[in-house]
This record gives sequence, structure tokens and C-alpha cells, in this order.
Amino acid sequence: MTDKATQIATLLAPTVQSLGLELLGIEYLPAPGGAVVRLYIDKPEGEQADATGDGEVAGDGLPVSVSIEDCEAVSREVSAQLDVEDPISGNYTLEVSSPGIDRPLFTLAHFRRFAGETAKVALKLPQEGRRRLTGTIATIDGDDITFLVDGAEFTAAFDNIDKARLVPDWAALGLAPEKPGQGKKQTNKPTNKPAADKPTPAE
Repeated sequence: MTDKATQIATLLAPTVQSLGLELLGIEYLPAPGGAVVRLYIDKPEGEQADATGDGEVAGDGLPVSVSIEDCEAVSREVSAQLDVEDPISGNYTLEVSSPGIDRPLFTLAHFRRFAGETAKVALKLPQEGRRRLTGTIATIDGDDITFLVDGAEFTAAFDNIDKARLVPDWAALGLAPEKPGQGKKQTNKPTNKPAADKPTPAE
């Protein structure tokens, strides 16, 4: 996160926590017409189960996360706090969102939690000739995160990571698109049926 996003996150985290939720992180996107402040919230780790509390997933196979009502409650409380504290100069738009299955990774703890998963990463400064990479989160040693990229290790300092998101395993979720040739097959096999008789012109 940027310094501004970190400042806002530190300010708002207790408010989100008071609602029984966790503030994963904030994206602060300044723009000429007004900034966008996007909050990502989630159920605290260990509580991300369905309403029965048995740890199962929703009927569509996706983990149950925060509800629209949760986002609305956070938006109300956070908006009121921002009006009072006024940490953002100028106009801004507040957005509150669940992390989704391509969830962003904001902290070292997030990388540890999802070790073994695939992440898409953008670096602040080029390293080994690249600014972007997609690889498996292998190990976290201190502030260094090692990824497996095309079978080779790539280690980046956490401070040099600008943005990172998980890459969903669509096949495991049962949401992978069909490959060409899959699904309903169409064949053009020859047939022994005679072709339809052409109509004969009237005499």
C-alpha cells in the first residue's frame, strides 16, 4: 500500500473491527476529478464459514465471505469517520468491497496465509529485468518472499511489492472455460441418406 493508503487504513481499521470484520487493506487512487478510496474487508480468519458455521462453502462452490449488508454497514461508519477526521483533501469516492476469489495481498501475513497459491505481482522497482511476475508463493523469510516462476526461484523484498493478487484456480472451482473441442461435438460424417429432391419447375 502507498503511504497515504497505510495512513487511512491505520485510521479506519478499528472502526471496521468494531463491526466484527477485518480490514484487509486499502487502495488509494488519486485522480484529477477526485480520488477513489477502496476498502477490502473480510470476515476474520477462522470465521469464514457459511451460516451453519461448519466451514462448508456456498452452493456455488465459492467460500462464503462478507455480505452486501456488511459492506453497507462499513460504508456508513467509515464515511462518518472520514467526514470527522478529514484525512483526504478534495473530493473522493468511497468503495467497500469483499476481497473476491482473486483477493489482493496487502501484508506479509497475507502471503504466509496463502503460501502454495499462485499470485500475480507488480514490483515498484525492476528486478532481474522484470516489473511483473506470476508465480507460486513458495517461502517467506523475514521480509523476503520467494516465488516459483516457470520452475525457477524469484525472491523479492516485501517493500518492493507494489500490488499482488491471487490467481484463482478456475479448474478447481469448476469455473474453467471449455477448451476448443470440448462440450457438444459436431461431426460432418458422410451419410447414406439421399439428398432432398430439388423441386421441379412447373411446366
